[in-house]
Amino acid sequence: MMVQTVTGLIPVGRLGRTLMHEHLFIAYPGAWFDPLAKFDRAGFIEETVRRLVQLRTEHHVRTFVDPCPNELGRDVTMMKEVSEKSGIHIVCTTGFYYEELGLPVYWRARTVDEIAELYIREITHGIGDTGVKAGAIKVSTGAPVVTANEKKFLAAACIAQKTTGVPIITHTTDGCAGPEQQQLFAAGGVAAHRCLIGHSCYNLDPAYHRRIVDAGSYIGFDQIGVFLYQPDDVRADNLTKLVRDGFRAQIMMSMDLHCGRLGKVTPQLAADKIAKIEHLKSQGLCPAHTYIFTDFIPMLHARGVSEADIVSILEDNPRRFFAGEISASKATN
Repeated sequence: MMVQTVTGLIPVGRLGRTLMHEHLFIAYPGAWFDPLAKFDRAGFIEETVRRLVQLRTEHHVRTFVDPCPNELGRDVTMMKEVSEKSGIHIVCTTGFYYEELGLPVYWRARTVDEIAELYIREITHGIGDTGVKAGAIKVSTGAPVVTANEKKFLAAACIAQKTTGVPIITHTTDGCAGPEQQQLFAAGGVAAHRCLIGHSCYNLDPAYHRRIVDAGSYIGFDQIGVFLYQPDDVRADNLTKLVRDGFRAQIMMSMDLHCGRLGKVTPQLAADKIAKIEHLKSQGLCPAHTYIFTDFIPMLHARGVSEADIVSILEDNPRRFFAGEISASKATN
């Protein structure tokens, strides 16, 4: 079984230790028109390569999945350059952001089949004229429920998944609508184990997490270190509970951080959240990508999660996800 990276196909066994939901660069639609928004591409690449080399050499990370939506500043030529210089595999995606902050007007006007055609082309032929192919599909939905427009893009993702066989990685806003996403995937004929329901750790309710894993999908504890949303001690408690309850084989861990962005924080954030972000940055409290290894995993160990559990979550689960295998826990729980 092969996995598509930005530099080409690799055997699924070469994924190694994998961060399943991270970002190199983001730019909200319209940021390119801001005359005050500056971007030093060469400097950004240099710093990003340094960070990824640190992940590779100090924490043995081999693969970095960047499910950046098409309209959120996705730059696959930059991803390819960073991958080549850092020695880390990077997997990019095809797909759009949720309606409130994305879904360009042009694509909202397209049919489900037209959207699916775009996804399939970016997976099988490449993104634009770059030659870089997507290795997964991105689906994003807002809160508290999935909108009609979002359902159209999700239906297109189902068509593309069944046509190409690549998996689906989702964004859920505020930890909402994960089970609804699963229901829509099932209605579209996509098997639950081909879907990773992202940002589930935003939701503090263990019953919500249990609904997702009981339905057979992978669950994303993929905003580790994002203190703006939820405290990590609660994330660690909830992740530990899933391990103890027998769902280790369905957990994905990541941080949902970006190495850089163009322009300001999206204006849709409330003023108090923007102030909190700036305060954290001024205090040096915004974590690096290494935080998951230096701080969060020790929190899990303190709660009884073993090193074997960590290896399984960071290595076995991503391999199984991309290979399309059904884990023992999915088959029996």
